[in-house]
Amino acid sequence: MLRRDRVLRVGREGRHHLGALDKAGLPVARLPYSLKILLENLLRLEDGRTVRREDVEKLARWDPKKVPDEEIAFMPARVLMQDFTGVPAVVDLAAMRDAMARMGGNPKTVNPLLPAELVIDHSVIVDEFGTMTAFQVNAQKEFERNRERYALLRWAQQTFQGFRVVPPDTGIVHQVNLEYLARVVFTSDTQAYPDTLVGTDSHTTMINGLGVLGWGVGGIEAEAAMLGQPVSMLIPQVVGFRLTGRLAEGATATDLVLTVTQLLRKKGVVGKFVEFYGPGVATLPLADRATLGNMAPEYGATVGIFPVDQETLRYLEFTGRPPEQVRLVEAYMKEQGLFHTPDAPEPVYSDTLALDLGTVEPSLAGPRRPQDRVSLREVGKSFLEALPTLMKPTSTVAAPPPTNGRWEAEGGAVATAALAPAKRRTHVSLKLDGQECELRHGSVVIAAITSCTNTSNPSVMIAAGLLAKKAVERGLRSRPWVKTSLAPGSKVVTEYLDRAGLTPSLEQLRFHLVGYGCTTCIGNSGPLPEAVSAAIAEGELVTCAVLSGNRNFEGRIQQEVRANYLASPPLVVAYALAGRIDIDLHSQPLGTGKDGKPVYLRDIWPSAKEVDDVVRRSIKSAMFKKSYGEVFAGDERWNGLPVPKGDRFAWEPDSTYIRQAPYFDDMPETPGPITDIRGARVLCLLGDSITTDHISPAGSIRKTSPAGQYLVARGVEPLDFNSYGSRRGNHEVMVRGTFANVRLKNLLAPGTEGPVTVHLPDGEQMTIFDASVKYKAAGTPLIVLAGKEYGSGSSRDWA
Repeated sequence: MLRRDRVLRVGREGRHHLGALDKAGLPVARLPYSLKILLENLLRLEDGRTVRREDVEKLARWDPKKVPDEEIAFMPARVLMQDFTGVPAVVDLAAMRDAMARMGGNPKTVNPLLPAELVIDHSVIVDEFGTMTAFQVNAQKEFERNRERYALLRWAQQTFQGFRVVPPDTGIVHQVNLEYLARVVFTSDTQAYPDTLVGTDSHTTMINGLGVLGWGVGGIEAEAAMLGQPVSMLIPQVVGFRLTGRLAEGATATDLVLTVTQLLRKKGVVGKFVEFYGPGVATLPLADRATLGNMAPEYGATVGIFPVDQETLRYLEFTGRPPEQVRLVEAYMKEQGLFHTPDAPEPVYSDTLALDLGTVEPSLAGPRRPQDRVSLREVGKSFLEALPTLMKPTSTVAAPPPTNGRWEAEGGAVATAALAPAKRRTHVSLKLDGQECELRHGSVVIAAITSCTNTSNPSVMIAAGLLAKKAVERGLRSRPWVKTSLAPGSKVVTEYLDRAGLTPSLEQLRFHLVGYGCTTCIGNSGPLPEAVSAAIAEGELVTCAVLSGNRNFEGRIQQEVRANYLASPPLVVAYALAGRIDIDLHSQPLGTGKDGKPVYLRDIWPSAKEVDDVVRRSIKSAMFKKSYGEVFAGDERWNGLPVPKGDRFAWEPDSTYIRQAPYFDDMPETPGPITDIRGARVLCLLGDSITTDHISPAGSIRKTSPAGQYLVARGVEPLDFNSYGSRRGNHEVMVRGTFANVRLKNLLAPGTEGPVTVHLPDGEQMTIFDASVKYKAAGTPLIVLAGKEYGSGSSRDWA
């Protein structure tokens, strides 16, 4: 019988031991790892009501080829949240307490029954960049804008039992989860069991790289889980992804995940679990595995998981987990048959596909979707092919010629091998920092090292720093029109870049620290410099963002930027140097060095050995212990916030951030019957790949939009609009922000772009929100017609 410190036992009389099922004639030995975790969950929680014995037997006798049609109840060990989705969840819980009091109950009974942890990471905006003060300025503005939201979260932290908040300017939720919060094996007073979770963010799957089963859900599902309601799910099919070989020189984990995303989107894994296996797994450090798990939503899977193995234990120890916790993980996983070894028999899967890691090549993905991978040498050509679909027909600037021409590498001026048509100019001129520049289609105006996907991975971060160092030594600089930023997901990143001596080089290229948060990846890229913004508008230019993020959906990154590419951190630096996307980085120079000679990417790209040497020399276990030693403490701004007192939240009647949710007003004790929809009108007629960013954007709010007009009418200046994501605690803003994506194309209103529709039957063109109000007044039900992949993307209740 397994013991922890000779005190903690697992189960009673071994009845939660997976091996007992084998002895009972249930063949679980070759079940996929992820299903064994689910099976333990059912076995432990079997009560004859929510989980029945036949549920356990159904999963134990899993048929890999069966089309999912049988439900089970999954109860996670904990709930993880970030502030964009967590604030409306807390608003709901606070409103539930009010409703409970109105109905004569005890409001204190509305309290999480599961541990819940919320990391504030989605609210910092890149207002200032390229300066030594950028971090302090952005952090101060974040607090000024979000005082009401943060006061709500502090109230929740002190009122709800088991609810903990990681304050702002600490890190990104998934990186904090990976490096600190995740237990791998959870413990209660009498038991040890696998750490599992649901999170209010689709990239919760990043923790799958650590062998922890978890995925993103909507806030309502997370609230239900917190209040003790299990997650109802179909027994899934599991696709095995076999990895062989090892990554070649020059290829990164980013290139790998973009390749995997492309392959799995083509395969079709929506609603399925993906499990990585094969000899190539042993060659991947845990940070690479976390990168692959992170982008499960992008390749369409519910999870993308790795089993626990020796590398998992190494990572736990290195990131400062207590020695007794690491010993527990090893002992528990081995006892339960959940610990992977190279000689273990391969599990049985519903389907498989394979990848030789040695075939992965440097890549980007874009300009609209993460699955649209393109090899580095083809990026320029690919952009030019996509350009006609991105350009407005009224643009006064001609498309650039093919990338096989010669391009001047200095001062932003361009010399082309072919002349542009006489009637259309080739660029828009502007002056930046006293320098004459030229902006055109394909100019990179945002280069952002951002997102948990990549900043959690030391190899690509060190590679970015080394590339910056070599570029500076050669005399290269970022182009003046490029908005550069560095937003790590953990303070550990800052410490090891400093220790490696790479921070000064990054800063010389204007990759200064701007915040510890999602920033550009979630759409908090902030405003472009006025001159750049004006030039884009004047020429109706298709400019580009290059970011080390996980999503590049239309209208997500920055509303003025029409083409967005995902790339590894070192390639982000490279494109900041080049200043344009329509370039072949294999054959064309990034710029001219101080010796007057062209400098190519190959001249400054660090070798794998260089990167590994610096990683080993610069990253220490003590950094994690120091960084996470007081992770819940917060700074003086956080601790100085005025916090409402009492068991019920004190709503501010004039707040434009936090409004009492109306969903529980006049709520009957018994819900009414569900009725048919009759006589409905179509509000939107949409094409394929309409994501949650189209349906309920998270980024900036336009002054002319219904949400912007609502805020202006309440005395909010446009500079203080913040973002849709930060306003999710106010239903009045969010209903006005539905379908507010500036790139939305509603086929009911052909030729338009943005939240526009036609009211029927009169044919009047108006905003989608205004039309919905008019239909509601007439009592007309509404439907949305859309193509495939509708609703893919983030786990957003408002979508």
